[in-house]
Amino acid sequence: MSPILPLLQRHAPGLSRLTLALLIAGCGSVKPVVGTTHDGGPKDGAAGAGDVATGGAGAGGGGGSAGALGGAGGASGGGAGSSGGMGGGVIGGDAGVLAGADGGAHDAIDPAGRGPAVVTLGGTNNLATAGSYVILAKTGITNATGSIITGGALGVSPEKSTSITGFALIEDSTTVFATSVSVAPPGKIYASNYAIPTPTNLTTAILSMQAAYTDAAGRANPDFLDLASGNLGGRTLVPGLYKWNGNVTVPNDVTIAGGAKDVWIFQVSGDVDVSASKKVILSGGALAKNIFWQVAGQATIHANAHFEGIILSKTGITLQTTASMNGRLLAQSLVAIDNNAITAP
Repeated sequence: MSPILPLLQRHAPGLSRLTLALLIAGCGSVKPVVGTTHDGGPKDGAAGAGDVATGGAGAGGGGGSAGALGGAGGASGGGAGSSGGMGGGVIGGDAGVLAGADGGAHDAIDPAGRGPAVVTLGGTNNLATAGSYVILAKTGITNATGSIITGGALGVSPEKSTSITGFALIEDSTTVFATSVSVAPPGKIYASNYAIPTPTNLTTAILSMQAAYTDAAGRANPDFLDLASGNLGGRTLVPGLYKWNGNVTVPNDVTIAGGAKDVWIFQVSGDVDVSASKKVILSGGALAKNIFWQVAGQATIHANAHFEGIILSKTGITLQTTASMNGRLLAQSLVAIDNNAITAP
């Protein structure tokens, strides 16, 4: 008996022995390749010579060395998504987007990481790049009360330090920076009217932020277009480039599943809105530093919600009371926070 048969029986128990035999016969030429599935599914294997396709609507792909099953919206039996061999496939459909049998957490197809290339923010120790700032804004940063920002700097330019409110700024004797009880050491606060070299650094950092936004917005050929009409509640998102021609909402918890080297870019032409007490959850080793939310409109994280990733907003960003976040808030206008815990990724 082929050693592949038990694997296929375990991962696709609904298939007949004849279908399994056909798959085994064809898997000698199967190679892990990248193609496209449909119905909201990501790229995960194109049918090639020797591949056997089941499902009523499309061609199955070589999702793993043990063979693959698939179809455009139909695995064996149809309608439920597509199923990949050896954990390398994708389960899609109305229930969400789920990679592999374990949610894609350990499906390291590419050791360099899956998904698009990262959006460059610059070094975390270079105040002339956006990557050094947990919060960077052009028109102001307001803090209604409390808040603790950890892991980096705050900056405002071209507006002056008067646009940074609610932090009880303590200006350093050098007048190069200020400190605040709301910004954990060694983090500092910078504004365009502080002493040299701060104005030049901030001007360059703002340009870096705008370039990152343009880069993220300009990525072409999305893996997912208008997934779930922008309602991400209850879904699991695998690495890739996502695009929405409208708003994105998170009315229920959403999971971002993948490895530490995987990348997600979310292009949103409207607003992003995370409902109160709902969470963006990371699984499988996914890192907030590799998740980029490019938002043309307003990003709002409601009270007690939790968010993961780097927000690049052309409009504004608001974290309501006691919302928390691992990531960065980079806005081309105002950032408003209120008793929030914000930690650099």
